[in-house]
Amino acid sequence: MSGRACIESEIPFAGLNPDVILDSVELYGLPIDGHLLALNSYENRVYQIGLEDRAPVIAKFYRPGRWSDEAIVEEHAFSLELKARELPVATPLPDHQGATLVRHLDFRLALFERLAGDWPELDRPGRLSWLGRLLGRLHAVGAVTDFSYRETFDVADLGAGARDFLLREGFLPMDLESRYADLSRVILEQIATSLAGIDYRPLRLHGDCHPGNVLWSRSGPAFVDLDDCRMGPAVQDLWMLLSGDHNDQRQQLDQLLEGYRLFHDFDQRELHLIEALRSLRMIHYAGWLARRWQDPAFPMAFPWFGDQIWWRRHLDDLAIQSELLMNE
Repeated sequence: MSGRACIESEIPFAGLNPDVILDSVELYGLPIDGHLLALNSYENRVYQIGLEDRAPVIAKFYRPGRWSDEAIVEEHAFSLELKARELPVATPLPDHQGATLVRHLDFRLALFERLAGDWPELDRPGRLSWLGRLLGRLHAVGAVTDFSYRETFDVADLGAGARDFLLREGFLPMDLESRYADLSRVILEQIATSLAGIDYRPLRLHGDCHPGNVLWSRSGPAFVDLDDCRMGPAVQDLWMLLSGDHNDQRQQLDQLLEGYRLFHDFDQRELHLIEALRSLRMIHYAGWLARRWQDPAFPMAFPWFGDQIWWRRHLDDLAIQSELLMNE
């Protein structure tokens, strides 16, 4: 990886030590017992905080500069709206003034109730249909109104910016820059054509609905982490739950939609957006890693990023996606 890349002038979350974390939670007036467990999160910093004589809570410290206060509060309001409609979703806890977003020193944080559950194991009989019913209910609520401060799934926000950043800051091996520049430009044009070709109705979405953001308990599935909620096509919350080859994914999608359609209509034309949305996520993911590289957590968690082998594989995957988009 080139040494030219410079992402942030300051390291995010510098100074977020255990004392600061626990002092922040004490702003809520909760009886903390001193137990603190860091949870798996890279975009933000998330901790389980032990409380005396009650269940632990989850403290999320938001990455500086990513979302405005208004956008974060809108995320909270959406989750509370879902819970009011009896959907199982992690929701923020208010402080003494009723605020769900709190400031302490240079940090913004929110406390969330802790939801119990395990990896969803979506290959077990009946689970995809059950999860589809829950997503149908979520989208029925999401269709009621629009976000005012959250972003929309589009090529400029999630694709073009990531591509330009990677090329400008020198993250690619020099011998692969030209190929990436040409291939990514073509793919972004293909994605834009796909999205423009279907007059879909944007909804408020979970936005990052992969199995890692679904917990399964005896009561069934529950959603966590609406940090990426935004406006977009309904199929965005479906395709990341699929796995395996084309036939496997087709069968899984049928099961999801079987439950989904009980609670919300689904525009069948949106199925043609899956490969476009997958391609957009691939380009965005590489750009996301590059933008966060100054955060010490990223080189430790993703040491292969920037490696020649990884970039060649990434380019091969993008070439496959381009062919798929060409045949849509």
